[in-house]
Amino acid sequence: MGGLPTTGKRSTVNQLDSVKVVSHVQREIAGGDWVLNTLMMQGYDVPFRYRRKKKYKSLQGAPVNITYYPQIEQLAGMDIEVMKIVRIRKS
Repeated sequence: MGGLPTTGKRSTVNQLDSVKVVSHVQREIAGGDWVLNTLMMQGYDVPFRYRRKKKYKSLQGAPVNITYYPQIEQLAGMDIEVMKIVRIRKS
């Protein structure tokens, strides 16, 4: 059974419908093969992230439906919670 692991245990997959994108930043990562997209959603104070092979038009201000799960990343020795998007669609 294919779960979505974060740190060795399964996380629950969550769904948000028609949530407004407040900020959308795209930047190339490690060798330029991938573009990391970081979204900030209205009413949420954690970043939502996903990767694509190439840049996409900005989603800022658009309502989107997303499927995601929580994930912990280490940044400068601190644990930071981010939401990893596994599916995103404009609503």
